[in-house]
Amino acid sequence: MIESTLVSVDVIVLRFDPEERAVLVGVAPRAGEPFAGALALPGVLLGRGERLRDASTRAVTGKLGLAEESVTATGQLATFDEPSRDPRGPTLSIALWATATGATGDVAVWSRFDAMPPLAFDHDRIVADCRPLLADKLWRDVAFTAGLLGPEFTTAQALDVTESLTGDRPYPANLGRTMDRVPGLERTNEHASALPKGGRPPLVWKWSSEAVRA
Repeated sequence: MIESTLVSVDVIVLRFDPEERAVLVGVAPRAGEPFAGALALPGVLLGRGERLRDASTRAVTGKLGLAEESVTATGQLATFDEPSRDPRGPTLSIALWATATGATGDVAVWSRFDAMPPLAFDHDRIVADCRPLLADKLWRDVAFTAGLLGPEFTTAQALDVTESLTGDRPYPANLGRTMDRVPGLERTNEHASALPKGGRPPLVWKWSSEAVRA
């Protein structure tokens, strides 16, 4: 007799912290067994008839304590089907991404990609395998990029986000040419406030209203 396989939805929640100058990943301690107390990605079992997006919202709000309105965008990444990934039995994991802003939740622990703590289940592998997928979405997927950076941002912040996801800091002129080709992203004539250490303040970029609504 073939044992039935459950489906879980595990979410990589990202937010850009301008003070940290980095993209941070949200995890939280597990309330119950298995791995009670261990940090894990927010995840839930997919309910009968439940859509993936609804399950991801339930995971993010219930496990990280984020307000639903702080989630700016969501999407699907990959499926993980290692039979022994969950000690309770066969569980298929569908990994999704979500971008968040504003309040960071009471239980959430936020870490850089390069300083992630050990995670329960196979969540370390999920984060590692999905990082290049997320990096590939940046500047290609408008919803993902706008959800991560917000309605307006500086060239310096664009460099910080790109470095956080790819592991390499791009040359500003090359990144600027890439950003010029992103639909709905506009290079303005505005500059941010002067930096404390002096120098030329960074240029401000904005999304068009059409891009934000999309």
